[in-house]
Amino acid sequence: MRFLVITNAPTLERKDQQFAYAPYVNEMDIWFKYADDPIIVSPTNYDQELLLSSFKKQPKVVSIPSLEFANFYNVVRSCLLLPLIVIRLMVEMYKADHIHLRCPGNIGLIGCFVQILFPKKKKTAKYAGNWDPEAKQPKSYRLQKKLLSNTTLTKNMQVLVYGDWKNQTKNIKSFFTATFNDYEIEEPMKRDYTGELKFVFIGSLVKGKRPMLSIEIVEELIKQGQKLHLDLFGDGVLKTELQDYIDKNNLEKYITLHGNQEKEVVKTALKSAHFLILPSKSEGWPKVVAEAMFFGTIPIATKISCVPYMLGYGERGILIEPELEAVTFNVASELKNVKTLQLKAMEGAKWSQHYTLDLFESEIARLVKS
Repeated sequence: MRFLVITNAPTLERKDQQFAYAPYVNEMDIWFKYADDPIIVSPTNYDQELLLSSFKKQPKVVSIPSLEFANFYNVVRSCLLLPLIVIRLMVEMYKADHIHLRCPGNIGLIGCFVQILFPKKKKTAKYAGNWDPEAKQPKSYRLQKKLLSNTTLTKNMQVLVYGDWKNQTKNIKSFFTATFNDYEIEEPMKRDYTGELKFVFIGSLVKGKRPMLSIEIVEELIKQGQKLHLDLFGDGVLKTELQDYIDKNNLEKYITLHGNQEKEVVKTALKSAHFLILPSKSEGWPKVVAEAMFFGTIPIATKISCVPYMLGYGERGILIEPELEAVTFNVASELKNVKTLQLKAMEGAKWSQHYTLDLFESEIARLVKS
């Protein structure tokens, strides 16, 4: 089977091997298990550092330019390059047995238009962003969602989205992603919520993830007399600013920046943590939320995208608005009810342990083979 992937994610050649962003590679390795001839159409240049990994089954790569619209020069450049990209997509789609779009993104948007010319081809699309119909998003994202869900224009395609949304067309399929295997399922450690509480933040230290708000929430809870410690795992442009804030406010005893850590280190932290805090601005399917619940850690997360669905609308976690005073009051109130917290942890583990890599692979196999 000639399995064609069209994506914004750059594919980079290193020592005669194809590399890409590690979490994306981990997923595509599963798709490629069921493809004899994997092809990727993507940009092949990137001027920033990425956490790279090589594909287990090396794909053939068709290089296309990236599309950027941030300034006048990039708009003109992208418009001039657009015909070349469209032609290459048409050629590769014509030769493909299965077309797989990765959305949202500029290349994904072009793919959404070009795939209309191939109504009989078997197709899937992975929409990794926020599918919430009410979400405020860029016009290009909204256009991709309209094209993918329009069954008159988009034929023979299953669109994988995060969350369970009402009034969707028949080709929209609620999906998920996963980190752990069936063999990693274990009975979560029973936490004591009456002593010192361990909070963790896991993610990039960038404005969109709001790590500073996480620190401020913990700081405010400490001022109110709560005994707790926050460990932040991840790296990013805000690292220096966050460390300066911790030092300036004498929070070294309560808050620790660990930087990027191996999977096993983070996994060990989640096995004993009481709460994950994730007040981010935007998410698709936040894997870290499911990972936390897998080991009985209760997520504290903003009401965005499919997060309310993941947290059972409050039954498996604590849903918050990203406002310091409101969050602090909400969390402080939740901490008073130990039995409710124990129930949330138990329900979260039960839910998350259903969504394993084994189930994920079986679902992907069915999509490719059907």
